[in-house]
Amino acid sequence: MKVLLVANVLPPRDLSGAGEQVLQLAWGLQQAGCEVEILGRDQCGARVSKTSFPWHARRAVARRVAEWRPDVVQVHESDGGLVIRDLARQAAGRRPLLAALQQVSYVQERLAVRALVDGDDSAQVVARPAMSERTFRALRAPVHIALGRITARRADLRLAPSQVTAAEIERDYGVAGVEVVPNVTGAPLDLPDGAGLRKSRADELVEQKPFLLAVGRLRIRKGFEILLRAVATAHGRGHRPRLVIAGDGERRDSLSALARDLGLEASVRFAGRCSRSEVARLRRRATALVVPSTYEGMPLVVLEAMGDGVPVIASAVSGIPEVVVDEETGWLVPPERSGALADALIAATLDPEESRRRGMAGGRRLDRRYRPRHAAERWLEALERVDR
Repeated sequence: MKVLLVANVLPPRDLSGAGEQVLQLAWGLQQAGCEVEILGRDQCGARVSKTSFPWHARRAVARRVAEWRPDVVQVHESDGGLVIRDLARQAAGRRPLLAALQQVSYVQERLAVRALVDGDDSAQVVARPAMSERTFRALRAPVHIALGRITARRADLRLAPSQVTAAEIERDYGVAGVEVVPNVTGAPLDLPDGAGLRKSRADELVEQKPFLLAVGRLRIRKGFEILLRAVATAHGRGHRPRLVIAGDGERRDSLSALARDLGLEASVRFAGRCSRSEVARLRRRATALVVPSTYEGMPLVVLEAMGDGVPVIASAVSGIPEVVVDEETGWLVPPERSGALADALIAATLDPEESRRRGMAGGRRLDRRYRPRHAAERWLEALERVDR
């Protein structure tokens, strides 16, 4: 079977969990005997931007379909909406089967750009969206929603990485029968390391053990303000967990200011943008990975932590509870609850043996469910159920 995967963001040009999932699925399908090609932004022209990709991809995909004649064309995210629409206009017997794997519902992504409220502190508003986030909500998100609906409605096979996301796509885009193909990790991908911290700086952060680690773009739906307040709450209870935050974004200055206001200068370190190897080094030495998000699809960082035997402390939102099992592979807490999150941070740091036990259980769960072969198996099973 010949499969053409179409994606806007791909490593090494883009640092993207969604883009890496394209490579993970491609590797799994190749191991299952499929012939796979990937068409990314580079194949659409030298100056094609992320924003213009949905339009430029139409011609590039049409040309490759005519030349290679794949059995399946799969787009990733809403960026492929126009590609799907164009190919769907052809007679079903003369065109490839059309698949769409959507990591999130942009209706929910847009709703996630809102004020953060700490439910453990009299429902206090602790952060509001930055200007760039408000611009996304007002201008970019509606375009993604429109393209997402086209993508879902014109595809023959609709896919999502979790049951929760599948239900969101069905409800928000007005479709039925969205199948689940989970995000996975473990393919031997030879990806460039990229820019990151200097070695001496990374070593300094790694030596601060024990420490908790948070990774991700610093935007409001990641909930880092709640995490900082949880660390401050732990301090108030007589515990001083250390925290390293690896990532950059529009909220860097406001988060740094909040850490100072809460008196956390000695306990919280902002690593900035890190390379893949530096994140891996930090992750493997961390007591636990902390994911305090208010909305996600199925975060790759959670799977990578499980692969390293690192337990996960995470908000029970989106697809996370389908991966992280509370009290078995980590700790699940209600979102936007700094006190509940502080309880989990304290528990993880006070009992290193229990943290290691949960981390090892996470590794075993990953091997049973979230390797590339599992994604390929689910993909092929879903393909068999398609009725065009």
